[in-house]
Amino acid sequence: MIWTVVVAAGSGTRFGGPKHLADLAGVRVLDRSISTALRASDGVVVVVAADQVDDISATVDAAAGGSVTVVAGGDSRSQSVRLGIAAVPEDADVILVHDGARPLADLALFERVITAVAAGADAAVPAVPVTDTIRRIGGGVVDRSTLVGVQTPQAFRAASLRSAHESGDDATDDASLVEAQGGSVMLVDGDRHNLKITNPEDLAIAHTLITMHTDLAAPEPTT
Repeated sequence: MIWTVVVAAGSGTRFGGPKHLADLAGVRVLDRSISTALRASDGVVVVVAADQVDDISATVDAAAGGSVTVVAGGDSRSQSVRLGIAAVPEDADVILVHDGARPLADLALFERVITAVAAGADAAVPAVPVTDTIRRIGGGVVDRSTLVGVQTPQAFRAASLRSAHESGDDATDDASLVEAQGGSVMLVDGDRHNLKITNPEDLAIAHTLITMHTDLAAPEPTT
């Protein structure tokens, strides 16, 4: 079985409020992320702030085979992921972790990371080339050919992800925790359209992308 943990428990300080609740072309940012995760998975766990659990639970499609569970997050991203993992059935073979603030991740991207784990990787991470010139603060240019930008969804062999989070360590990237335990991490092609909503300007860019690319326009409804 394949399950996805959609993480949306942040306060959205830089955005000016809960960015996952913002409207994006008539659909909440979070609902777009949930919709695609549902198409790729047997079930979805949505992790939100404690004071949002009731509202989110009431507005996602609980009738979708009982496949959406909403739980409260923790004080850090890693704690929130751990709480999400705890709600995933023990018989899940693959667990994906996806940022709720990446609403334009498409089904093909989910399928690429799932396929990589099915082929034997402990973790699979979407990555995109770094196109800017990167300079160290202390001086000197970094060889960008050795760098990539990392996205979500990230897929994991369930046992590897659970074991990595037993350490209780914090990381901005779950694959880093798996790698720290000696797990194999495979990079797959990311998607340059798969931006993360961080600032209000990002929401405007996402809206423009949806307008320009009809395949991004209308996720299957979760309500």
